[in-house]
Amino acid sequence: MKQIKNWSPEDRPREKLKNKGAAQLSETELLTILIQNGTKERSAMDLAQELVDRSKNRLAELARMSTRELMKTKGIGMAKAISIQAALELGRRRMAAENLKSDVITGSTEVAKFLQAKLMDLPHEVFAVLFLNRANRIRHFEIISSGGMTGTVADPRIILKKALEEEAVSIILCHNHPSGNLRPSRADEELTNKIRHAAKYFDIQVLDHIIVSTDGYYSFADEGWFTMLL
Repeated sequence: MKQIKNWSPEDRPREKLKNKGAAQLSETELLTILIQNGTKERSAMDLAQELVDRSKNRLAELARMSTRELMKTKGIGMAKAISIQAALELGRRRMAAENLKSDVITGSTEVAKFLQAKLMDLPHEVFAVLFLNRANRIRHFEIISSGGMTGTVADPRIILKKALEEEAVSIILCHNHPSGNLRPSRADEELTNKIRHAAKYFDIQVLDHIIVSTDGYYSFADEGWFTMLL
């Protein structure tokens, strides 16, 4: 095996990035930089290529891999796996921040894009809440609960306690559907109504409940459910 340090300078991923810019590198080359070092038998590029192959040349598949799944590639230890996950998380956060160009909420579409970027790679359902002030500015975003492949349960008491701690006057409920199906379930409708009724006692308004998947989003408010649920 020829070590990367013995390659010609123009072929080494780090030098290539320095001289030509990150956009000129392939996914394998970028992963090679994150992995840094290979093993006695395999170069960092070999390890990176295996990860790309295992994820079927799709970064979305790579981003869904857990630490343990990344470590199934021989030569990828805990430190390397965590470095890869950290880099992918930075990418998600950048995308979420760019999708929400202002911290003032004006509609469901911008919230949905923000949520899609935040939750896009999760293989399980999570229930999250956006806490807003009187000017509809985001005070806080938090994942309240995590579930399985087909559902999660959110406790209204935890949500309202957090809303009071954040001094929020309104909230937006949100969760993801990894299956891609955007229609709310009966449990989704009942939970939404339960939280809305409970929030009234604290003068907190539930502005919307948004379900997101990689295929799009569903807004309870846009679909007129809030008038029907009451």
